[in-house]
Amino acid sequence: MQNDRPAASPDGITRLLEIMAKLRDPESGCPWDLEQSFETIAPHTIEEAYEVADAIGRRDMAELKDELGDLLFQVVFYAQMAREDGAFDFDAIAQGVSDKMVRRHPHVFGEMNVETSSQMNRLWEDQKAEERRRKAVGQQASALDGIILALPALTRALKLQKRAARVGFDWSEAPPILDKIDEEIAELRAVLEEEDASRQADRREDELGDLLFAVTNLARHLDVDPEGALRRANAKFERRFRRIEALLSEEGQEPSDVSLDHMEALWRQAKAEERK
Repeated sequence: MQNDRPAASPDGITRLLEIMAKLRDPESGCPWDLEQSFETIAPHTIEEAYEVADAIGRRDMAELKDELGDLLFQVVFYAQMAREDGAFDFDAIAQGVSDKMVRRHPHVFGEMNVETSSQMNRLWEDQKAEERRRKAVGQQASALDGIILALPALTRALKLQKRAARVGFDWSEAPPILDKIDEEIAELRAVLEEEDASRQADRREDELGDLLFAVTNLARHLDVDPEGALRRANAKFERRFRRIEALLSEEGQEPSDVSLDHMEALWRQAKAEERK
């Protein structure tokens, strides 16, 4: 059912901005907040974004409201520091993203006609590509420009592959990628069989990275979010391992007390229970 409550007034944002300014007041502010910089706040922003995603994954709306507030506070913190430096303020951030959304949605705010989400995605990517070209004036432009290094490696791999695919560097279907995965596994096996231990460490990482990259590519072709798939696998492992611990507790034992074969048998039991 649609919420009948009116949209929030701007007083909430105004109050938050005033609180942030007070926290950073050189005379009466909080010592911790005054010590912070863009660099020290950045890790907190990443953590808050993950906490938002976690609340969404658990469908906890009360928690999501709190976590979105914490994430918004990060933006307000950056805006206050930038304002102190004379760079920009919160209003400039809001105006900038508003201009960008209008520019990237000409079918809503202009005369262009877009009927499907796939057309919208193509338009969105074209708009972003044009923005990247404008930023790359005087430099060698690349289809991979703008994919930031700070992204989680799995997410960045997916973005790199999508960008390359847009200019034709891609398989047309999934089966050849399975062959590529087999090839990468074979190369990893060859490294593990090498006798020269001094070469193994670096090459193991290199070949394992190639394997993970190929698996990410397969996920993309199967229209599966690799990050979501791995989160699901993590949850499955945690759920089953906790069941093993519970079963062992019923026996008066702990994982460190029993053999791997015994834990494997309990793992199979946990799987069978889930299937029922």
